[in-house]
Amino acid sequence: MARNSIPVVNQSQCLSKTSSRCVTRSVTASHDFVVTDFSLLDGMGSGKFIISSTFRVSDHDWSIKLYPDGDRTVDKAAYLSVFLYCRGTTPVRAKFSLNVLVGKDDQVSKLLGFTHTFKPTVDNQGWSRFIEKSKLQELLHLNNDCFTIRCVVTVIKDHRIEDTCTILVPESNLPQNFERMLKDRKDTNVTFSVDGQIFHAHKCVLAARSSVFEAELLGPLKKKISRHVKVIHDMEPSIFKAILHFIYTDSLPVNCEASETATMQKLLVAADRYGLQRLRLMCEAKLSHGIDVRTVATTLTLAEQHHCVQLKNACLRFIASPEVQCFLPS
Repeated sequence: MARNSIPVVNQSQCLSKTSSRCVTRSVTASHDFVVTDFSLLDGMGSGKFIISSTFRVSDHDWSIKLYPDGDRTVDKAAYLSVFLYCRGTTPVRAKFSLNVLVGKDDQVSKLLGFTHTFKPTVDNQGWSRFIEKSKLQELLHLNNDCFTIRCVVTVIKDHRIEDTCTILVPESNLPQNFERMLKDRKDTNVTFSVDGQIFHAHKCVLAARSSVFEAELLGPLKKKISRHVKVIHDMEPSIFKAILHFIYTDSLPVNCEASETATMQKLLVAADRYGLQRLRLMCEAKLSHGIDVRTVATTLTLAEQHHCVQLKNACLRFIASPEVQCFLPS
């Protein structure tokens, strides 16, 4: 008797993938209702209101109703009531907020809002207990008896479903391409000699990455001979090789990721020499994490010589730490 089996999907196969999205249209507008001399409105009676001018949002007329003594007698005029008033011939679904702004800095003392479907006839939505009048009056005392009610209305319109295309974009391989160009030495036009070791490179790449190389290779300092050997003094070949790797790939060589402090110090000096600010900061970061009692003195001296403020501060914080202070002579 045959058994039903579930087919196994080959992991090397790419599964087809589709997707869709819902796109909803909306229209948003705001209206400020400025109320001056509020104390003159206080006491007009519960259920009595003032109303803002009409503003239009998406084929509907809107206005703000303000009840200085509240819209209900049960609250005994203790609250300010605020409502959004809509007039239209068709239902409209809208999201709105009402807030009170008091003072020159638009201090928000109250913020309320929700989504509601307004009916075809006259419809009101808001809050009977919008804000306590005692709290509002404290704020008005400092603002010439004036405040603003800001209403933001977003009318939610139709929506549609769209098919979306999923395109996978690979990561940039630019650094790998430039690294290969450096290793292949194809069409190189400048040669360096560092302690007897020869390095080939491209003038345009070096000049684009370093203003120092730009001045030496393409500026007034360049020689008439198009291809020549430039001798680099006071630098180890491994450090210059790391400099070239960074110029072409914008990263440290793998063997420099865990390099000892002495190597990273030399690389910092070389980065400063050729105006490679990003590389210099990378060296500063690595040196700051590797500070110990054996290296703090040389690292601090290096930081002062090359104006590495952050590295200098890291050294000083290490020296001032209680763990280090106990080893210093009193």
